[in-house]
Amino acid sequence: MFGVSSWSELGGIILLSLAVSGTAVLLAAAAAVPLGTALGLSRFRGRAVVLRVLYTLMGLPPTVAGLLVYIAISKQGPFGSLNLLFTPAAMIIAQWVLVTPIITGLVAVAVEERDRRYRETAVALGATPRQTRLLVVREARPAVFSAIVAGLGRATAEVGAVMLVGGNIRGETRVMTTAILLETRRGNFGDALVLGAVLLVIGFAINSYVHRLQVGKEGGR
Repeated sequence: MFGVSSWSELGGIILLSLAVSGTAVLLAAAAAVPLGTALGLSRFRGRAVVLRVLYTLMGLPPTVAGLLVYIAISKQGPFGSLNLLFTPAAMIIAQWVLVTPIITGLVAVAVEERDRRYRETAVALGATPRQTRLLVVREARPAVFSAIVAGLGRATAEVGAVMLVGGNIRGETRVMTTAILLETRRGNFGDALVLGAVLLVIGFAINSYVHRLQVGKEGGR
């Protein structure tokens, strides 16, 4: 199991994991929530095609996402001059590519469902189109929180893409998932289980916090 110095290293791995995944999800949510809301509320020609593309990207294989980011930021790629390869920034970009379609799609579905449920009632009560949209968005907030949490779970569990663009470099780009893979390959199953347990505890804590927020919002109505 981990020694004294290794426990310090474990702390660095956990902090880096949280920083990378948290940053990726925040950036993804900043783009995905407005986009998903717009898709859920709007009706336009070609919307069905846009949604099909979005749903396809929700299932984008991590290795494919990692490969695309790798090509883009490698020395021969269009962003090679930024020297992002094998850095935490590259891992954030890879997770952002994976998470953004997931949050967008889930938000779009949630908003569209509530749009159908509340629009007729709101209009019948004399609400303006703007008031109706605001009502739909307000009612969709718990589902939006759930979508962001789902994206965070996807990000923290990612290994293939971050391995490709991060390189799993000790003390620099090693996160919990890549460390679990490394320790398992080495036969250090105890260390891998410790990392896995930490990952599960973090996931449980995040979901518990969001659940409390949702219960509080529902209780405050």
